[in-house]
Amino acid sequence: MMSLFQLSTRIYDSEIPLVRNAMAELEVKCNIKDSYKIGAPFNRAGWTFFDLEISMELAHMIETSGMLEGALGFRIGEQLKNFIGHYLESFGSQVRIKQIEYD
Repeated sequence: MMSLFQLSTRIYDSEIPLVRNAMAELEVKCNIKDSYKIGAPFNRAGWTFFDLEISMELAHMIETSGMLEGALGFRIGEQLKNFIGHYLESFGSQVRIKQIEYD
């Protein structure tokens, strides 16, 4: 796994099922299992933060399958962040997403 994103929300208990459901659906679309991990939440200034790690295999599948078509960004990492943010949004999630690193 490689750590890619930090998600933040003010309503963690409502958001976490949406994020899990969206990521499980993405695994099904990509025909990959056990390709993501959600880190333990921590609170700061009224926000709850948690990491979303995705496997290199899932990142590669998203990149090569055409899913990034139309995703904004100059670098692949930025496009991947925007894609995942919009994908989570399509499941009703309103988390904020921040790129941590991308190799």
